[in-house]
Amino acid sequence: MTTLVKINNLNYRKNNKTILHDVNLTLTTGHFIGLAGANGAGKTTLMRLIAGVAKNYQGEITIAASSDEVMKKAAVSYSDELLGFNNQTSIEDIVYFYQTVYPDFSQTRYQELAKFLKLQNKDRLAVLSKGTKERLIIALTLARQVSLYLLDEPFSGIDVMSRKQIIQGMLNWVSEKATVMISSHHLEEIANVLDELVIIKGQTILEHRSTEDILEQEHLSIENYFESLYKGDEDYD
Repeated sequence: MTTLVKINNLNYRKNNKTILHDVNLTLTTGHFIGLAGANGAGKTTLMRLIAGVAKNYQGEITIAASSDEVMKKAAVSYSDELLGFNNQTSIEDIVYFYQTVYPDFSQTRYQELAKFLKLQNKDRLAVLSKGTKERLIIALTLARQVSLYLLDEPFSGIDVMSRKQIIQGMLNWVSEKATVMISSHHLEEIANVLDELVIIKGQTILEHRSTEDILEQEHLSIENYFESLYKGDEDYD
């Protein structure tokens, strides 16, 4: 397997507070990876650092053997919250923006995703429910043709049945050569598509294991294994 992401001795502070320290992580191509941790553990920060959105860290992050920021950003599709668009912006205009900014954005794939996720081009952000906005973010993120997809809590506003359909759909929407990292509070729902689990605790990587090893060696579900590592921790929510 080819190394896709390599993180060495990563440290990150914000407002004089340590968010992550001594993070070392290697991700290879062709995997679905769960990113788990308590609220505030640093999951979003880690994704933002990998995506090149967060800056001023210490350590090294390489993607596809490159440390060049432009090259790294071109290899990653991160689930942006669409904060740069005003409420009157239509889905159609947002898609056009993505097409313009990202040469790897596939209009064909987006249309397939939009149809499956029941998105209407003329709808404006102001009228979208939280769940529909999350569907849009998923479609925009997965419509790019990249090596690494980072989905940060993509399902929190989506109903249970739709979550299951979307999770299964991702197996078809993403190239088998690409890697997908998903942070989620619904580990039990994404466990069946995960190859690996990364757990953040104490501001660093506590565990990085294959889900197969966890099931065979720990005799616990992925959700129960994660909870066992946080058992008795007052910070766990």
